[in-house]
Amino acid sequence: MATKTDELYELLLSKGYPQPFCQEIAYHTLNTDFTAMQMIGYLYRVSEPSLEMVVDEMLAIVSDRDRLIRKKETERAQAVINDVYTNGL
Repeated sequence: MATKTDELYELLLSKGYPQPFCQEIAYHTLNTDFTAMQMIGYLYRVSEPSLEMVVDEMLAIVSDRDRLIRKKETERAQAVINDVYTNGL
């Protein structure tokens, strides 16, 4: 069963990017279904992006992912604080 990461790897290869580059992006940096799908969407929307454009998009995806993680952590912490205020320790 192919994963989104495998799909991303194959798509990058099919667009002519070097194999080590494809492997690094798909299997080391954008190795979740969420991040892989973000890049797959980008690759289908933009015709013939340069290597630099792909790297820029990868960095934007990683930045968005990290921001989302921080937001979820903050929301969980705030929920605990609200519970303490409402119900006490």
